[in-house]
Amino acid sequence: MTTIAEKEPAPKLTAKDFASNQEVKWCPGCGDYSILKQVQTVFPDFGVPKEDIVFISGIGCAARFTYYMDTYGMHSIHGRAAAIASGVKALNPDLSVWIVSGDGDAFSIGGNHFIHLMRKNFDVNYLVFNNQIYGLTKGQYSPTSEKGKVAKSTPYGSVEEPFNPSELALGAKSSFVARSLDRDPKHMQMVLKRANEHKGTSFVEIYQNCPVFNDGTFFAYSEKETKQEQSIYLEHGKPLVFGAGADKGIKLDGTNPVIVHLNENGNSVNDLWIHDEHDKTKAHIIASFFDTHYNGVSFPRPFGVIYSEDRPTCEDGIRLQIEDLIARKGTPSLDKILSGEKTWTIL
Repeated sequence: MTTIAEKEPAPKLTAKDFASNQEVKWCPGCGDYSILKQVQTVFPDFGVPKEDIVFISGIGCAARFTYYMDTYGMHSIHGRAAAIASGVKALNPDLSVWIVSGDGDAFSIGGNHFIHLMRKNFDVNYLVFNNQIYGLTKGQYSPTSEKGKVAKSTPYGSVEEPFNPSELALGAKSSFVARSLDRDPKHMQMVLKRANEHKGTSFVEIYQNCPVFNDGTFFAYSEKETKQEQSIYLEHGKPLVFGAGADKGIKLDGTNPVIVHLNENGNSVNDLWIHDEHDKTKAHIIASFFDTHYNGVSFPRPFGVIYSEDRPTCEDGIRLQIEDLIARKGTPSLDKILSGEKTWTIL
């Protein structure tokens, strides 16, 4: 007779185990296909049973993600995925909770929920597929569209400044901020794994191409001819080096970043800024490479883990609070809980 202890461990899941039986319906060439592929590829390495994984999405092209993952999930309402996921995590803290939004869903109607999720620090993972446009509603400009963007809702160009999602997340006290892109599968897999390992809210912005309404907006960071000059890949404990042949670097002049050419004017890799993903002050500077010019110089766009901080999660705080209350007050009846302690009788 075989006992429970003698049973063989469950076989490791594969990427196919996370693919649902639903037909994937995105436009040909959409970057969402790559993101879905990378998520399904890395999830078996997490060792989490499928029944303990939940995907929550809002509204938009990205929100279809929940149908294509063979896990639990909920296609919720516009901008409210973060709020619903917070409730799921608060009541079921052992679940692995993942949120999927587009840039409009996350930063426009969902902007308030986004910033409060960052500060509360539930142990969830928030993936924002940023294509700098509204795709599902056919091409209006979004909160991340560049200034001057000509779109259906801005035929003469947007006059507004866009959100820089990394700066927004850092300002809202996010404990983990990272960026990747759909056309770099290996890098995206690495970032997804780091997000899963982080205990707290992991915000991952993924540049995602919309071939219909905003085609090629991020190609400068992925095409062979421009990638090395326009992108910088962050590694904890490594110098900030970029450029064709890794011939450029970034060093700090006080609090100002400066681009230098290596092996010119005595510049050495030993003089460069060493990335410390736990340094929030420097994380803010790195995040500002998005749209800031220092001394008239444009900086490369950073990819990788910009910031990571260990701090207590919201669900742990709730649990400790409940345990303390039970220790001090016991477990009162439901009537007592509903009536509260400040009641009186009217004669």
